[in-house]
Amino acid sequence: MIQQTDYRIPSADRHDQLLLRNKCLGDSPSGDPAKTVLFVHGATYGSSDTFDYAVEGQSWMDQLASQGFDAWCLDLLGYGKSDRPQAMDADPAANAPLVDTAHAVVEVNHAVNHIFASRNISKLNLIGYSWGTAICGTYAGQYPQDVHRLVLSGALWLQGLKPTGVSPAGLGAYRTVTVESMMKRWATGLTEEEINQLISAPDRLAWCQHTASCDPHFASTGMLRAPTGVMKDYAQCRESGQDWYDPSLIRCPVFIIVGELDQETTPAQGQQLLSRLTGTASSTLTVVDQGTHSLLLERNRHQLHAAVQAFLQG
Repeated sequence: MIQQTDYRIPSADRHDQLLLRNKCLGDSPSGDPAKTVLFVHGATYGSSDTFDYAVEGQSWMDQLASQGFDAWCLDLLGYGKSDRPQAMDADPAANAPLVDTAHAVVEVNHAVNHIFASRNISKLNLIGYSWGTAICGTYAGQYPQDVHRLVLSGALWLQGLKPTGVSPAGLGAYRTVTVESMMKRWATGLTEEEINQLISAPDRLAWCQHTASCDPHFASTGMLRAPTGVMKDYAQCRESGQDWYDPSLIRCPVFIIVGELDQETTPAQGQQLLSRLTGTASSTLTVVDQGTHSLLLERNRHQLHAAVQAFLQG
């Protein structure tokens, strides 16, 4: 039987707390670095609402836990079931962007150290999704001794994009999204018929409503707030042409996987990143047919699960 345990750990500023969730079989985790996995989410939605959202009765975390993995996921500050900092209760224009990649790396380090102490291990696997791939890629370069294997699901990479001329100034502390905008984003580039072949409209709506409701203010505002630190980083990298992080610092095996219909982190971006992984023991790229940026919640998610599990098992 899968056992769930939720922990509260310090945020990067240590004023607030984060959700760190664990799922494993029974009450005796293996303590095996090769079977220990930490998930890190993207720019808008927390890990507990993506990796641990049950589709047809089972989440991705459940799937790994059922195969004997010690699965963990982290909600960064301002996301999912973690605390919202005080600045997110003020006018967004009153504060600078919150929770950038450097901030997120500190919080991932807090989570990793908690897992290491809890399981008496010194390495684990990281699975990053979307912006989480930049967070995990940065972390793996800074702490190569901590990472056994690295999965980049929907690898974010900006190489070769033309500057927009838009300054990151004035972004504010956070942004807001609605259920309607979440539904529209999911179907980017697809007709209604095409998106319905990947996931039904009722299932999309159920997930969007569930995920947006994690915001403590959703009942009164109808909006999900998300920190804008990632948007600041995106703008700085795109306008300057600088890399988000240095892939050549990564030493562990790396697996990049992306849906062929992903318009946000495209297969071409994954290929660009693959060519920059010059210091790894091995690196591969897989493109999953008929999958969008939200492949992990769609009908073809089983291909994602199987490919990632095969990589983790070597």
